[in-house]
Amino acid sequence: MPGFGLTMGLTLTMVSLVVLLPLGALLFKGATFGAGNIWEVVNRPRTWAALYLSFRLSALAALFNLVFGLLLAWVLVRYRFAGRRLIDAAVDLPFALPTAVAGIALTALYAPNGTFGSLFEPLGWRIAYTQVGIFLALVFVGLPFVVRTVQPVLATMDREVEEASATLGASRWTTMRRVILPMLAPAALTGFALALARAVGEYGSVIFIAGNIPLRTEIAPLLIVIQLEEFNYDAAAAIGIVMLVISFTMLLVINLLQIWTRRRIGDV
Repeated sequence: MPGFGLTMGLTLTMVSLVVLLPLGALLFKGATFGAGNIWEVVNRPRTWAALYLSFRLSALAALFNLVFGLLLAWVLVRYRFAGRRLIDAAVDLPFALPTAVAGIALTALYAPNGTFGSLFEPLGWRIAYTQVGIFLALVFVGLPFVVRTVQPVLATMDREVEEASATLGASRWTTMRRVILPMLAPAALTGFALALARAVGEYGSVIFIAGNIPLRTEIAPLLIVIQLEEFNYDAAAAIGIVMLVISFTMLLVINLLQIWTRRRIGDV
């Protein structure tokens, strides 16, 4: 292919500068710090609580976005109604909106004296400054990834396949379960992985609504920032390496599921 050497060289250079070099610097910092010291930093109740909170709520938010993102993409593609384009444009707001602005807006809405928070406060339900508030923030920033990943696949999906399924006597639920969902599975898993990755590293939209109470509502990215502000770069790198390993493992499993799904569809 003409220009392959030049384009490949530029690609590898950009990938190295933007991805490999920062990750390599992080791993090098951890290597100089030592595995024993890394374990000493990570093996603390506060660190484990922050890591567990971040990954647990990120996974729950990504699963929520997977389900409702599929539904939203389906509605936007398959139906025509007043305000559809407005809703379609609003899906991209979390992409364009600064995360700090999103966090402030969510806090203003769900604080005990906020528009929605004041409705739940008499019932004894508190949203802001709890793990529920963190979950809402992660859902907000992750939903567009699922919608925008699944939407093009739905738009190009041949409806004749659904009609053929119906003519063979399959119910709508059977057609959805045996025909449509398997075709959407690779794109849906991609959107899930993107939403999960965004949620794990999210900082700006969470710290305002989280309350940031150690062992309760403190996320792992905030703990890294605290270590950096205390000039404890080794501890920050240690927590970052653990997050990197866990994230890489989760994304690897999701990619393997994608490969298995594509092969299964191809065999069918």
